[in-house]
Amino acid sequence: MTIQTIINSAIKRLKAEGKLLTPDYYAEAFCKEATRAKMSVEDCNHVDKFKKMLSKDFQKDLQNYRIKTMSEFVRFLISKLNRTNPTQCSNQLEAQSLLCKRALQAIRVLHNKEASELAQKSIELLENAPTPEQLDSFRQRWVNFLTTYDDTFLEELRTLGEVDSSDLKKTIENLKLVADTKSTSMDKSNLERISKLLVASFVPSIASSVNDTIANISEKIKNNPAVLDDENIEKEIKSAISLRIALDKESVKEMVESIDGVLDKLSLRLIDMIESSDNSNAEVQAIKKELESYTEESSVNFKLAHKKLFTIAIALEENTELLSRDLKGHNADVSALSKKVKKLEQELEKAKKDSKEDFLTKLYNKRALDEFLELKEAEYQRYERNYVIVMFDLDHFKNVNDTYGHEAGDAVLSAFSKILKKEARSVDIVGRFGGEEFLALLSDTDVQGGVAFAKKVLKHVQQARFIYKGERIKVTASAGVSERSKHISLQATINSADEYLYLAKKNGRNRVEYKK
Repeated sequence: MTIQTIINSAIKRLKAEGKLLTPDYYAEAFCKEATRAKMSVEDCNHVDKFKKMLSKDFQKDLQNYRIKTMSEFVRFLISKLNRTNPTQCSNQLEAQSLLCKRALQAIRVLHNKEASELAQKSIELLENAPTPEQLDSFRQRWVNFLTTYDDTFLEELRTLGEVDSSDLKKTIENLKLVADTKSTSMDKSNLERISKLLVASFVPSIASSVNDTIANISEKIKNNPAVLDDENIEKEIKSAISLRIALDKESVKEMVESIDGVLDKLSLRLIDMIESSDNSNAEVQAIKKELESYTEESSVNFKLAHKKLFTIAIALEENTELLSRDLKGHNADVSALSKKVKKLEQELEKAKKDSKEDFLTKLYNKRALDEFLELKEAEYQRYERNYVIVMFDLDHFKNVNDTYGHEAGDAVLSAFSKILKKEARSVDIVGRFGGEEFLALLSDTDVQGGVAFAKKVLKHVQQARFIYKGERIKVTASAGVSERSKHISLQATINSADEYLYLAKKNGRNRVEYKK
């Protein structure tokens, strides 16, 4: 094989992989093809040549990181040099981390349990070299805390004095507390004893559990027995007692219905058993006719009637034993069948989990997309190979389902998936993210490449004819584009694409939004 043949094969490889014909990509492809052709080329052996000049520790690191190209080799050396000489950036990050720890230590001593616990966990995180994903997760937890923090409980103190929401100490000093502490302590003790008895009375005596309303009022009284002094609590207590009685009644009703069902089935089985026995049935019919002939005027031989009724009892006893043996046999069959059904359900559930294809669109499902995203992120972390995430969503899709039916909605989803697959390159990954939302993972490109792809898809959708049962359905889509190299983590990139998708919806739909 000649050098020219290897050059041609390298160019074909780049085209097949959808990569640009840059010096780095070409050199990598050329060396792969030369190795494949078992031809030794000096330019492809630079890494091995220089590796021998390094220490054993560096050589071991190169082997662990699987360094093969000169570009990877140079990046490896730069990263080592940066670690040995701290830059202004690293010093600044260290100072910021220390500042965060001091702020969190201050928050930890404030009078809020939730904030103190979250501050302690944040300090522990900073002391253990957190990843960007972990830092982003804790940032979101602090955002959630600030969003849901509720200080309206201070308003309940206005009857006792002036409330200053910005100064808790000043608020406590302004409260007009009762001076007679002995009386207050006694009243509090009585209220606590009464509250325990009252909460215990809320627990149903027959039902297995309480509902949310009973649980809430019980927790309210348990945490603050003084609430029993409030006139408005009487209505809530009456309601809780009524609910407790209703729960018991409902449980009794369910038990009786269950017993009735068993008795009905047993009665039907007994009747069937007696009717299936020729001897018992004939005997019972004869006795029945004889008993019907008895009247008040007739001369009834009660000893004979007793004997015949006793015969019926014996027949029922014998047939009941037969029924018991029959039920035990059926029980074994039902038990075996139940095990088979359980095994089949487990196999079906496993098959669903192992599947990576969406059953409707035949694209990759979310499970498969998550795996591809992790692989692409690993490539980015090791080789800095950039990628772009594009989130698509069909506009007003709920109206399609409501107007034309869910079958029409499924047809639209299937048609859109075909458009998405047609516009994607062979190296791109497209799949259904959930509902009417789709995700495209574009390799070795930037945000402009992602925008160009998204606009092609939207134009194709707008021009396509979505026909269902002879009627055309107007369909458009919106898209959000995000580039990995401009974000701190994979999750941050996904969140950014989703936010830009929401912005496209907000700005009128049928458009692409991205960071300009």
